[in-house]
Formats: sequence, C-alpha cells, structure tokens
Amino acid sequence: MRIPDETIERIKQAADIVEVVGDFVSLKKRGSNYIACCPFHNEKTPSFNVNPARQIYKCFGCGKAGDPVRFVMDIENVGYGEALRFLAKKYGIEIEEQAPTPEDLLKQNERESLFIVLNFAKTYFAELLANHDEGQSIGLSYFRERGFTTPTIQAFELGYSLNSWDGLLQEAERRGYSRDLLEKAGLILNKTDDGGSKRDRVFDRFRGRVMFPIHNVSGRVIAFGARILVNDKNQPKYLNSPETEVYHKSAVLYGIYQAKQTIRQEDVCYLTEGYTDVISLHQAGIKNVVASSGTSLTIEQIRLIGRFTQNVTILYDGDAAGIKAALRGLDMVLEEGLNVSIVTFPDGEDPDSYVRRVGAEAFKAYIKSHTSDFIRFKTDVLLRDAGDNPFKRAEVIGEVVSSIIRIPDALQRQVFFRTTAAQLRVDEQTLISEGNRLMRKQQEQQSRDQQRQRDREQNRPQNGPINRGSAPDASLADINALLSEAGIDGPPDDFFLDDIPAGIAPPAPTPEARTAPKPERSGLSFQEEECIRLLVNYGTRELEPGITLCQYVLSELDSIEFQTSPYNLMLTLFREAYLHGDILTADDFLRKPEQIETHREAINLTTPRHEISDGWLKHEIIVPSEEDVSILADAAYGNILRIKKLLAEQKMLEIRRGIVETSDPDESDRLMAEYMHYKRVDVEIAKLLGTVISG
Repeated sequence: MRIPDETIERIKQAADIVEVVGDFVSLKKRGSNYIACCPFHNEKTPSFNVNPARQIYKCFGCGKAGDPVRFVMDIENVGYGEALRFLAKKYGIEIEEQAPTPEDLLKQNERESLFIVLNFAKTYFAELLANHDEGQSIGLSYFRERGFTTPTIQAFELGYSLNSWDGLLQEAERRGYSRDLLEKAGLILNKTDDGGSKRDRVFDRFRGRVMFPIHNVSGRVIAFGARILVNDKNQPKYLNSPETEVYHKSAVLYGIYQAKQTIRQEDVCYLTEGYTDVISLHQAGIKNVVASSGTSLTIEQIRLIGRFTQNVTILYDGDAAGIKAALRGLDMVLEEGLNVSIVTFPDGEDPDSYVRRVGAEAFKAYIKSHTSDFIRFKTDVLLRDAGDNPFKRAEVIGEVVSSIIRIPDALQRQVFFRTTAAQLRVDEQTLISEGNRLMRKQQEQQSRDQQRQRDREQNRPQNGPINRGSAPDASLADINALLSEAGIDGPPDDFFLDDIPAGIAPPAPTPEARTAPKPERSGLSFQEEECIRLLVNYGTRELEPGITLCQYVLSELDSIEFQTSPYNLMLTLFREAYLHGDILTADDFLRKPEQIETHREAINLTTPRHEISDGWLKHEIIVPSEEDVSILADAAYGNILRIKKLLAEQKMLEIRRGIVETSDPDESDRLMAEYMHYKRVDVEIAKLLGTVISG
C-alpha cells in the first residue's frame, strides 16, 4: 500500500535525526554535532556522528550513513515504507491506509508479516485480560495480587491466553491470517499423530497463561513469555516463544523499550532476572531496569545496554550458588568496557518481593548502600569460600586478576590492581606481575591459534576457497611498478572499510586478512573526491566578486570527465544545473535518499570526522579554516592542478606502454614527442605546486 507523497514529506519534515537516533543510542554533544558508539558494529571508541543541521548520521567505522528514514531502515532492518510508518507513529502523523487484506499480507515480506501477526496476538491477549470473564477472573486477578495497577498493565501490554486448544487460531483465521504465518511467529503448534498416518493436530502454543509481550528497542512485539497459574507437573511454569525471524532471545532484554529513556537519563541500567522484577520496579518508579529473561547474560545483551549507558548494576537474589555461577559469566561485561556493579538481597528475597515488602523509597536506599563494584564483590565472595586455606587464597588471586585484565582501559586496570591488592592484603606488584603473566599467556595462545589457521589455509586443496592472502597476479604488479615510476602515490593504509550489515559486529580479522593486499585506489580518485567535496560544501561561495567556486572549478575542468563513480555522476549533475543557471548544494543531494549512490557520497563529503576543540578557542589558538575565502581559493586551485597533473601522468603511462609495444620507428617517434609534451605539462604543474621533481 502506497503512502501519499504529501504524507511522506510531512514525515520527513517532522523527523528529527537527534530524536530518532537518540531512541536507540545514547548521544553526547560534541561541538555542533553529536557522537556515540555505533549501533551497527561493535566498537569501544565513538565513531558514530550525528549532524542535526543537515539531519544526517555517519559512522566512520563501518560506513553506515543516511537520514532519519534510512536510520530506522538500518536499525530495525525494515523496508522504506515500514520505516516511514514507524516515524509517522512516533510523530503522531496519520497515514490514511486501508487495513491489510490477506492478499496484501502475502505480498509483504515475511518479516513484516510476522510483526503484524504478533501485534494482532498482543492485542488479542490484552483484550481477553480486560474483557473476557476467564481473563478477568484468572489473569487480571493474578496481576492484581502482584500489586500491578492498570497503568502498569497497559504500559507493558500484559494479557491472558484462554485455556482452550485453539482460541487464538480461530480468531486469527477469522481475521485472514494464515496458519503458516502463525506457526512461523511461534503462536501455534502443528503436530502429526502416528508418523503422519492420522490428521495433523493444530493448536495454540499458549493456553491458560498470563502473557508478557516482549518488545524490541522500538516497541514492536517480537515474542511472548507466558506463566501458567495452576500447578501442573506436565507443564513448565514459564513458556517462551521459540526463535523466529524477528526474535533471537540472546539479543533481547525484557523491558528495554520501557526503560531506555530512563537508562539514558540516569546513566545506569539495573539488570534483573525476571519479568515481574522489571514490572514491579518500574511501577515503584525505578524505570531504568531490564531483565535477561532467565537466560545467561550474552554479549549481544551487553552491547544492547552499552548503547544507552556504560554503567550496569546487576540485582541478584540471595541464592549464593546462583551468584557464584553468574560471576563466571560477567567477565565479558568488563571486556565490553562497561562499569559493572552488584547488589544482592537478603536470603529468600528478589527485587520483586523486596520492593513490594519495603516500598520504593526504602528499596532505593538499599540499592544505594549495598552497591559494590564487580571486582570487589567477586573478591569478597571468593575470599569467604577460601577462608584461611593458603592454596585457595592463591587461586582467588588468579581468578580476580583474570577479571581485571579483561578491563580495556589501562587506567581503570591500575586502579583495580591497587584496591584489590589492599583487599587481598598482598603487594600490588604481585597482582600486576600475575596480570602480565596471564596476558602473555593469552597472547601466546592467540599466536598459536593464528598459526594453526595459517597452516590450515596453506594446506587447503586447490579447489577449496580462495586464499585472500595470495599474491596479486603479475600483470597487476607490473602496472603498480609503472604507476610508482610515474610518481603516483597509493591511498592511505586504513582508507578502505567494509560495509557491515545492521546489528552485526565486524569479525576479527583473520591472519589472511592481515596479510592480504588492500584494494588499490589511484591518487586521481582521491583528487576527484576532493573536488566534489569542495563543490558540494562550497559551490555557491564567491572566490572573487561575481565568481563562485562552482564557476571556477567547472571552467577549469572544461571537458574533463572524472574516472571514479559516483564523482563523475555528481560532476555531471553540477554541470547540468549550472547550464540552467543553478548551483547545486549539499541539500540537493541529501534530500534525495532514493538516489543511493550520490546520497551516500554527499553524507560522506559533508560529515567532518573531527571538530576543533573548544580548548583551542579558550587559549586563543587560531586554527585556519576553509571558511576563509583565501584558504578556500588555494584549496580549489591546488586541487585543479593536482587533477591535471595526475591526468598528465596517466597519459604518460599509456604512452610508455605504447612505446614498449610498438615496433614501428615512426610511431615510436610520434609517441615519444607526445610523451615529452605531457612531461613538460607535468613539470610545469609540479613547479606551481612546489613539488620536487626528480629524473
């Protein structure tokens, strides 16, 4: 179903890039822009840049870039239309569309269809809880006994599933949803009796249970958790949705949608184990709380928290055995650079029961007075177990140091070595030495693993996967040598970056990747990029009265065509606009995300990686700026000269090849004369640039 053009324009005008991105990551202001750790790949140093003036974002790590619509498409992995609907809902813009028919559903991709049917199920369960006799007498009564108010029930969209075999199935089919879609969403089960000899049995997965919808970061229902309310040894107490196209439990935190804003504001996330822990604390006013839903904490969940805060406090009940087991899995939180604290409750208490017993204010006071950093807490727990046994105390040192060395920040490691040494009553240098020993051991193991990987690659059969570390072919090597002779430098070593799909962290480079030759980019390509950058950012600026930068550049380039796409396309667009009396600006490219190639390049060319520090201004250190007309004029002049010089060098390279290949003396003489002409051009330009010429 098509969204009217005027509605699309209203959505784009309303969507603010800072607000949209801020719903998913914690932004920090730096200069006129905002920065954050990129939500699309794993990083510990922020390289994600948001420009509110131009309404764009750009990651200098993985290359992701775009406007608010593109960000929603990338972060939610949805299509253009669904991203527009998401933003329309956020900004209260009504889209006049008809309800989807079964035929429409078939035309939509499976992922979007799953979201639609899961939303239907959420609404169905909520209506049963509020309006059905069974839902009110069983489900609603249970929630009331837990102390949940109507606003809390609505905030978490709680529901109830009837104690019948196919209540949901019948209602869904009446609404036009297929059994295949319901099964893929994890809402129904399809079982066959006697190896298929009898008729299939199709029935609801959730029956006679209170329902806890599980939302993703943007608030869409992706799965359900369900609790049975009767004692039945044949049924699990809690039943969760299976993994689906939209639900991967290792990457989800229950309550993250309801908690994300408060997590950002409070700059700390409380992590619990159960649904009711989250709901009870939220109702008590502690809204920055999420749950791992009974699963062991995963790296994906840690990184999800890290998008909103670097501080996480884990709330454990009084089960000592459970705490010890959990401690073994928390080192990976340290590795991700998060600051981890622990709070434990008295025996027999969990966050839900404790907050209901003592109330919100006493609970907050307890948290404040009983919070301990992870390293200190782990040391205390292990020391209590070790007692006075010297061998066990030595093991404690190894265990604690193995956690400290996982902290990425060297200064933090130093602080923990000092405080832990005092806690263990040992010399600080002892811990540092042990840490160095363990780190060397890890490095040696990594080296052995890498060597084994190299050995496996070298022993692969000839028809196996291509070894990316193999040498380039001879013809390319010959060309590179000629290019070197012509004086054309290659690109910086770190220029090329791979595109990374949304939500997937970049893999660690393999030994082959470390030694493989990087793709080569000519010096001419860099200068073409610089020329377009100047045009996009400063094309309308006057270098002299009546002469704009665009006019100067286009007149100097004359009939020259660029050799790199999309720079040649953008140059052509500038020429066409100028013939009609117009000069294109950055906005002309940024407002057209459908023109993917030029839109992406415009973002790259208008997003500076670095900004001048306020400290320079404070100390009155003057930094030259391109905004200065004289500097801008020099930049344009130098760029034009370099383009022409590189074209001359390229032409000389072609002529030298012709001289080598021809056997005709007359042709050789003609080529040599042409070569000397371009050589003189090259030398003259080099003099203007102040370049030293040799040979």
